[in-house]
Amino acid sequence: MAEEDVYTNDGTVDYKGDPANKKKTGTWKACPFILGNECCERLAYYGMRSNLVLYFKLRLHQHSTTASNNVSNWGGTCYITPLIGAFIADAYLGRYWTIAIFSIIYVFGMTLLTLSASVPGLKPSCTAKDNCHATDIQSAVCFIALYLIALGTGGIKPCVSSYGADQFDDADEVEKKHKGSFFNWFYLSINIGALIAGSVLVYIQDNVGWGLGFGIPAAAMVIAVCTLFSGTRLFRNQKPGGSPLTRLCQVVVASFRKYRVEVPADKSLLYETADAESSIKGSRKHDHTQDLSFFDKAAVETPTDRIKEPVNPWRLCTVTQVEELKAIIRLLPIWATGIVFATVCNQMGTLFVLQGYTMDPHVGNSSFKIPAASLSIFDTLSVIFWVPIYDRVIVPVARRFTGHKSGLTQLQRMGIGLFISIFAMISAAILEVIRLKMVRRHDYYNYKYVPMSIFWQVPPYFLIGCAEVFTFIGQLEFFYEQAPDAMRSTCSALSLTTNALGSYLSSLLVTIVTSISTRHGRLGWIPDNLNYGHLHYFFWLLTVLSVLNLGAYLLVARWYTYKRAVGTLR
Repeated sequence: MAEEDVYTNDGTVDYKGDPANKKKTGTWKACPFILGNECCERLAYYGMRSNLVLYFKLRLHQHSTTASNNVSNWGGTCYITPLIGAFIADAYLGRYWTIAIFSIIYVFGMTLLTLSASVPGLKPSCTAKDNCHATDIQSAVCFIALYLIALGTGGIKPCVSSYGADQFDDADEVEKKHKGSFFNWFYLSINIGALIAGSVLVYIQDNVGWGLGFGIPAAAMVIAVCTLFSGTRLFRNQKPGGSPLTRLCQVVVASFRKYRVEVPADKSLLYETADAESSIKGSRKHDHTQDLSFFDKAAVETPTDRIKEPVNPWRLCTVTQVEELKAIIRLLPIWATGIVFATVCNQMGTLFVLQGYTMDPHVGNSSFKIPAASLSIFDTLSVIFWVPIYDRVIVPVARRFTGHKSGLTQLQRMGIGLFISIFAMISAAILEVIRLKMVRRHDYYNYKYVPMSIFWQVPPYFLIGCAEVFTFIGQLEFFYEQAPDAMRSTCSALSLTTNALGSYLSSLLVTIVTSISTRHGRLGWIPDNLNYGHLHYFFWLLTVLSVLNLGAYLLVARWYTYKRAVGTLR
């Protein structure tokens, strides 16, 4: 092997800061530590998230809509804080140390949550199993713990998938080919953690106790931290490239300063560094693109730009820096169409659980009862089923017809997922229609649950899992590939904010629907006793929004221009 082939060509370094050796670092030998970290972290997250709406309802004594909104708002925050973690990773610490530090914060939050559910004085007092009341202080401790966890996960979520992809050299065609498979197996590891959480942990929370039910996820988070540190010597690390927000602002400011300047017809006259390397650490140069030409003004040299050296970046920016901003702007319409999809997925942790709580939880004729929140395992099983099918069957077959190396483009993959999600909401709405007909026919209004098996919820969960394999994994890969090199954590965080806004949109829709449907003394669509409600109306509303969202996605996807990177990494 020639000397230049011993080291990676994408700018990555090892834990000592030396150029990363291909034989000793990265690729699949480093990935198990990253996948193991993610599996344990997701087990901890879903170990809380899956059953949290019932914890709020049964232990903190909150109304159904309040509990649902609190879960949605907390879940949304868990997907907003990645913007903080991503900024720190891209600008200052790098992905490895950001994951490590925020994981420790996560452990503190999990420990406090466990104490709030198990220590006398901190845990709510109960006169019966489902008749509990929490004081203001007890509720405050619980929410402080949850929002510490939200902060901790903010440094992990945007970095782990990108960090795994960093282990494959973009400049090596053999390694680059494996990167697409990594995203599939990364999402599979998420769902293995979710599977354990949705089955074992939910059962423990419902039948053994919340203290142990939260304590096991806390222990899993400790294991996640240890797993990350164990792989330190094998990891490849991208150098932080400085504040991405500052660079974007510089382009905007320079463009408006030169709003009267004409952009030359010959784009080779635009300002760029002379050598093959970009001026941005951790980034390749980018070819000029024709759209969003107003921002090209930032790269137009005027007689006053070279008066002082070095060049003032608030007056003159490189083409690569301009293309960074263009890449982010082009991503935004695709990003926006993920919000409604995330709203649909959010129902699995809120209204699907409340719907399942009104149905017969017994398995067959046995006395064993499956908790309503455990039905989420069928979403997980669907993902576990479809990931290898997609990776080993659909991709090779599609490749024969399309000639594309990944079988389907990332945009095609996401679109298919959005289409499938429509049928998930249709099936949930039809199920609720059938359930309410049984309630009214047999006067089951005040029964704890109707004699209709909870397993009728499997189709909506399974369809959402299938949709996730197409849309969420496609989104992970798309935002990594289309992100500017030095902004990959930031763009991963941007993609995650669709989940945040989906949670907030779900909360907003529930609030609006409740406000309107409870006028004049009516019980509304989502009362505490769903047997008197119209939950199916809410699911039909999400169906309509999903159809409109798919139409918008098809339009913006058709106009999207893929980025083109040239040169080498600095």
